[in-house]
Amino acid sequence: MTMEQDKYEEVPVFDESTDEIVPYKYSITSYGADYPVDSLVSRLDRDVIFIPTFQRSYVWSINQASRFIESLLLGLPVPGVFFSKESDTGKLLIIDGQQRLKTLQYFYRGIFHNGREFTLQHVQERFEGKTIRTLEESDRNTLDDSIIHATIVKQDEPSDDESSIYHIFERLNTGGTQLQPQEIRACIFYGPFNELLAELNSTPLWRNIYGPPSKRLKDQELILRFFALFYNLDNYERPMKEFLNDYMGKNKKFALQSKKELQNLFVTTINFISESLGREAFRPERTLNAAAYDGIMVGLARKMIGVTLNDKETFKTKYRELIANQDFFNACKTATSDESNVISRIDLATKAFSELT
Repeated sequence: MTMEQDKYEEVPVFDESTDEIVPYKYSITSYGADYPVDSLVSRLDRDVIFIPTFQRSYVWSINQASRFIESLLLGLPVPGVFFSKESDTGKLLIIDGQQRLKTLQYFYRGIFHNGREFTLQHVQERFEGKTIRTLEESDRNTLDDSIIHATIVKQDEPSDDESSIYHIFERLNTGGTQLQPQEIRACIFYGPFNELLAELNSTPLWRNIYGPPSKRLKDQELILRFFALFYNLDNYERPMKEFLNDYMGKNKKFALQSKKELQNLFVTTINFISESLGREAFRPERTLNAAAYDGIMVGLARKMIGVTLNDKETFKTKYRELIANQDFFNACKTATSDESNVISRIDLATKAFSELT
């Protein structure tokens, strides 16, 4: 790949932790509720039932959407939906059923997602070309009164996060392209902390290192990894996916660290690395290595607490010595999420940078 191509193509990231199996260890309460269609639409319009800022986009065609509405008009059964209930607001987060629910909302508004009038197409002749306003009164009443079953889930234990909702979402949302872990976290753990990850992801010198923004939020996941390992390394246990879920769930409203503290930590650390190394950073080989990244980031950030570093040339030398260290290389190449390798590479980086000034 040429540098010109690299400006526009997403940077590959080596990370062994993405396929880890996560153990089940939750206590969850679930119950069913039957909602009339008009009640669901009303709740959607009032954001009592809501879709997080980031979730899979609406993908149904007008024909698929029309046949779903037709099924309800004909009294045919349709699949249920899944919600997660927020304990503090009582709002319902859509875990599964977004396409169906958004279709209802679009039809009742009279406008499809593409901005065109929502008229039923490729359906029975009596419904062909109908809109919410032109349906026969009896058909409109049938639609309003149609029942869609909802399963509502709430995590009881552990009570300090909502990480089980991540796994429910992961298993239920199986579209043409499976969502990546950070995409799911952005749905489930939405809030101020997730917004900060998106904000920090636009830091110019971070973009200089990483390259174009990841369409699958892998760059935001790296920022999350840095925070989780810097603040919570003593409690690290594999799998990495579960460790990150736990930290993001607990800190989604800055219950652990403040926004300002996190901003300063990341920006100060990444700016020094970028100014010293540029695109060389975190690449022991050709691709950006997530394990090398978190070892170097955490090791350097530990040194920078309360200290302003100026000697970038010495840092560059120490960095290259660290990358050449066989123990560090091994800890970044195989079984990268094992507790021993995570601790080893962070300890080696901490030692390498300990005498910087």
